[in-house]
Amino acid sequence: MSTETNFSSEQASSRERDNSPERDNSPEQASSHSAFSKARKYLQTRIIGQRLLVDRLLIALLADGHLLVEGAPGLAKTTAIKELSSILEGDFHRLQFTPDLLPGDLTGSDVYRPETGDFVFQKGPLFHNLILADEINRAPAKVQSALLEAMGEHQITVGSTTYALPRPFLVMATQNPIEQEGTYPLPEAQLDRFLMHIFIDYPDAKTENLILELARQQAKNTYENKYVAPLQLSLEAVSTAQQEVLDIHMAKPVQEYLVQLVLASRNPAAYDEKLARWINYGGSPRATIALDRCARAHAWLNERDYVSPEDVQAVALDVLRHRILISYEAEAEGITPDHVIHELIKQVPVS
Repeated sequence: MSTETNFSSEQASSRERDNSPERDNSPEQASSHSAFSKARKYLQTRIIGQRLLVDRLLIALLADGHLLVEGAPGLAKTTAIKELSSILEGDFHRLQFTPDLLPGDLTGSDVYRPETGDFVFQKGPLFHNLILADEINRAPAKVQSALLEAMGEHQITVGSTTYALPRPFLVMATQNPIEQEGTYPLPEAQLDRFLMHIFIDYPDAKTENLILELARQQAKNTYENKYVAPLQLSLEAVSTAQQEVLDIHMAKPVQEYLVQLVLASRNPAAYDEKLARWINYGGSPRATIALDRCARAHAWLNERDYVSPEDVQAVALDVLRHRILISYEAEAEGITPDHVIHELIKQVPVS
């Protein structure tokens, strides 16, 4: 184990403030921050007990990435993206993945028009801003792979023609960890396309009571037709926020720490012998890019103008857990990717 000491939160934050440029308090930045702050508060009142899910959904939107959510049925996975779509100035489509789904059911296809003798492209459901891919592991590999180009390149190709997808474009896919019969595990290449992979769990008793009260109120509003359209998060505000996330300050020591954290997953023997036994494959450069984007988005969402090591550590689990492949020996010992990532964070010193 390394004998170097990690910075405390106060030391790291102080160092970042000293090295960060003067904060830009432009009206555009204040406006986008205000819009996302209001959206965050609203979503937390509609999706009770799932603050992590709300934050990661907004981080995925800010970082222009995609989210894989795993949890038991009834934990507001579908509700989360539907509520986001209700406040976003864009469109939403829900896709229920089933074994008989075809790739063309996602992308669309050329349809023959006999009256003109031409083939006309009929857009599929991927041509929406927000996509819910419900129970993605219930569809075969050929359908899952149809998402690859859309998620990675923001475009799809049908025949010899390539079509651009709208922006922002966010796919939130869900998996049910309980039922495994009749499912098709996502291959590593598909998993790597997701910016983050998060797990959600059951709420506690206090939260469950709040959920009950909210459900009753929503039912009353539906019957009494009292539902009021919520605030709108404009596409311009989203675009501005995404640019601000890219422009946020990251000091060289923090960037080096981020890179070393991913490199440690590829060369674990340099840090600890047990890590070397646990890890078969580490994170790729895509993991480094994803960690950078998510750390920036996390700092921006919390209204800081610099990225700290704590921002990197806060998103490391969700960014790396589906990108680090553990060995059979580790599985036999009950070791999970989360255990490995926690150990990497302990072992890698902040520069």
